[in-house]
Amino acid sequence: MIPIRDHNPSGKTPWVTYFLIAANCIVFLYMVLLPEDSLEQFIYSYAVIPRQLLQGQKVLSLLSAMFLHGSFGHIIGNMLFLNIFGDNLEDVLGHFKFILFYLLCGLGAWALQLLITPASEIPMLGASGAIAGVMGGYLVLFPNNKIDILFTLGWYISRVSLPAYTMLFYWFFAQLLYGVGGLGFADVGGVAYFAHIGGFAAGWVLISLLGRKKGRNQRGDLFFPGL
Repeated sequence: MIPIRDHNPSGKTPWVTYFLIAANCIVFLYMVLLPEDSLEQFIYSYAVIPRQLLQGQKVLSLLSAMFLHGSFGHIIGNMLFLNIFGDNLEDVLGHFKFILFYLLCGLGAWALQLLITPASEIPMLGASGAIAGVMGGYLVLFPNNKIDILFTLGWYISRVSLPAYTMLFYWFFAQLLYGVGGLGFADVGGVAYFAHIGGFAAGWVLISLLGRKKGRNQRGDLFFPGL
């Protein structure tokens, strides 16, 4: 299930969303051009390493790690999701509140992952947690907006339009399933699913503090009136 666009045009140019996409791409290009030994040193310098961070080391990695990606697939997927869901939240929140929201979601993502894997020495990197927060906020404000989805099954590809909550709930519960299923294998590397869960939950909560009322007044389509 791959989202390709939403049917919810933004009311103004999402400059912060574009800046975040550009910044992530520039950093990734820089990483691609580094020699292998320098790349490894760069990652260990700027990625989140739970054990070191909880010992008070490299605190700023909580921010720098949000702009690092480990592969082309990693950054393409993240930037696709940010491009689809980011502009509408930036429209509701405004530029300053949106970047604050984005960074706080990223911190919330790291917080849950650190709680789950405090002794890990594996570098954690990527914008996925912050973008998961954007998705959580989108779910609160725009649950019924249509999202164009690509379904793939082998050679079969189909494009359908679904309400946003369908795709977002599916994504969240997939992260939860994979995260819980991998609890016994926390130090084997791979995807930090609990960072996704933490970011999504942070976005869900923060949108109530930063933009829920404005989003309701502008769009009138809240799916969870009692949230």
